[in-house]
Amino acid sequence: MTGLIGKKVGMTSVFDEVGNNVPVTVVEIEPCIITQIKSMEVDGYDATQIATVDKREKLVSKALKGHFAKANTKPKRYVREMRDFVPEGAKVGDTLKIDDIFRENTYVDVVGVSKGKGFQGVVKRHGFSGVGGQTHGQHNRERSPGSIGQASDPSKVFKGIKMGGQTGNNKVKVKRLQVMKILPESNLILIKGAIPGSNNRLVEVYNHG
Repeated sequence: MTGLIGKKVGMTSVFDEVGNNVPVTVVEIEPCIITQIKSMEVDGYDATQIATVDKREKLVSKALKGHFAKANTKPKRYVREMRDFVPEGAKVGDTLKIDDIFRENTYVDVVGVSKGKGFQGVVKRHGFSGVGGQTHGQHNRERSPGSIGQASDPSKVFKGIKMGGQTGNNKVKVKRLQVMKILPESNLILIKGAIPGSNNRLVEVYNHG
């Protein structure tokens, strides 16, 4: 698994080779520092730990300060592990840039936290159709869930039934999105389509496959 940590900037559109206007999401991926390299012999698996976005030292424990000092870098806010990925010749303290990992016209998977929508009813949360029209005595029930349980036997509502509740604010992975353009001088990658989360939120971008 190869990837980097970035920040969702927003959406725009670009033209492809045949002139189609394609909607894209702009992700800013600043250079990530390698803070640890794990090996099968020592840790039981191969992985590269990367970190990005500086964090104030007063908010970091002494143990983490020492950890980042080994990489000769300031404390970082976001740290992730890339399993089964150890760049050839890489060492702790090296920098991974956007064009070291990604290429145009390839595909990526994006992980982010979806927008929280608070408490929502069954129509918005689960795609229910509602009870229907206002005929046969129905009144103000167009978005109601309908019957949710049984009568005297078993006289209860079973667990797991689809009802209203908290919606969004979940970790979501969107697979196989095309990389339309890479702007290494600006640390930007343009990904076709939408990705989870609101603007300025952390996202993880991985090469697909």
